[in-house]
Amino acid sequence: MAAPGYTDVDKAEDVKHLHSMGYAQELERRLSRFSNFAVSFSIICILSGGINSLAQGTSGAGGIGIGIGWLVGCFVSLTFAVAMSQISSAYPTAGGLYHWGSILGNRGTGWVTAWLNLLGLITVLGAINVGTWTFFVGAFGPALGIEGTLTNQMIFLVVVTGLQALINHLGIKLTAKLTDFSGYLIFFGAILIAVVCLISAEHWDFSRLFTFHNYSGDAGGGVWPSVSNAWVFALGLLLPIYTITGYDASAHTSEETIKAASSVPRAMVMSVVWSALFGYLFLVAFVLMIPNMDDAAKQGWNVFFWAFDQRVSPGVKEFVYLVVFVSQLLCGLATVTSASRMIFAFSRDGGLPGSAALAKVSPTYRTPVAAIWTASILSVLFVWGSTLVSVAGTSAYTIVVSCTVIFLFLSFTVPIVLGMLAWGTPKWDKMGPWNMGRGVFMLFAFLSIVSMILIFVIGIQPPNDWALYITVGFFILTAIVWFGFERNRFQGPPLGDIIAARQAAIKAAEQAVGETGH
Repeated sequence: MAAPGYTDVDKAEDVKHLHSMGYAQELERRLSRFSNFAVSFSIICILSGGINSLAQGTSGAGGIGIGIGWLVGCFVSLTFAVAMSQISSAYPTAGGLYHWGSILGNRGTGWVTAWLNLLGLITVLGAINVGTWTFFVGAFGPALGIEGTLTNQMIFLVVVTGLQALINHLGIKLTAKLTDFSGYLIFFGAILIAVVCLISAEHWDFSRLFTFHNYSGDAGGGVWPSVSNAWVFALGLLLPIYTITGYDASAHTSEETIKAASSVPRAMVMSVVWSALFGYLFLVAFVLMIPNMDDAAKQGWNVFFWAFDQRVSPGVKEFVYLVVFVSQLLCGLATVTSASRMIFAFSRDGGLPGSAALAKVSPTYRTPVAAIWTASILSVLFVWGSTLVSVAGTSAYTIVVSCTVIFLFLSFTVPIVLGMLAWGTPKWDKMGPWNMGRGVFMLFAFLSIVSMILIFVIGIQPPNDWALYITVGFFILTAIVWFGFERNRFQGPPLGDIIAARQAAIKAAEQAVGETGH
């Protein structure tokens, strides 16, 4: 039994649901509702994006970028989570977005959704671990005599990403324990930073949270080019939007989650809600601690370390840094889990080169070993290759990371739009236990489309204007590949009579990995 209260009847229902979609229970169901929440909460990791991207707010519109901007940006992310939660309850499978795109649309829309999500996950894994490296160098580099060179960065990435892959390799039980711990650690870390900042503040001037100042250009350390007042506030929304993503991990780990049809949608929504609230808590406290907003804006990307150097004693500061660093390492660990399940799910339907190997599940560890290591290796190669190339004076890495967020949110948007069209039709005539009703779903689906437009528009602004050309180029390339090759080859997930014909193969696949609990 995976968890207290999870009976053999519950497990049989989970497996029956999976069989009805044409898949075997090869992965092991060990994630509780909290564990499923913790995977998404760990990937969101407000102590990662909320700190490493902090300058997007403080060097943009100043205090109001946190006081108001954080809440606005978090609501943007919440619209996607709420809309996707309805779909995830009806179709709780690994690689959820790919299946939703296929079932609610067709093979082509599913294939495009899979590639958007997969590219987003691989590159965001690289970006998360680069952010961890950047934080590590800023926090501990001077004391350890480690410089932020490209060589040191790549060594760090290889070691850290390798460890994250190894832990995932060894089974979902170990990964779940660490991501559960990560969930609690993020809560603790947010409260810790808030308390330290509030105690260290000279005074609490709450008015600065609602005071606007245009710090674009030199006034903000060059984080943003000089833009108008409206644009600088809009660009600052990228801080919460970039931070509050990755909650699709709850869907990707559906086949390892108990009572997935109800646990997954709840975890997806609540990971965003709690991240928004606790992120706001420590970021507000941080703004109140800052000695002077003008000086803070000038620090650019170094604002977090600068403020702590100004106000916090060395011992306390180092402890805070340690908590943040461990949280960021575990953020990468959870992202490997999410990315590997996407690869596994897409591969078992023949969506990737080498699909037979990538879809194989270890009978010893009940994990998709080849998918885990492939995701990890590709993320390191992405960072290495993109840091060597510049486009119009801007690092290709920086441009692609901007595209990453666009790709991820587009992969959310496609099945949401298809869900709007499919509701009540034979493609989607049965809702899961998490059912908000048609009116609420349609409202949040519409808000998601509006949010996607906003994200795209601000995501392609300078210095990331090349993201537009990369995104357009991606769609041109995918169209060529789909119509030239994949349309006649790729069959997509099993549907209709194919599901019934698969039952013998499903039984054999489960016997091969030792699954007998149903």
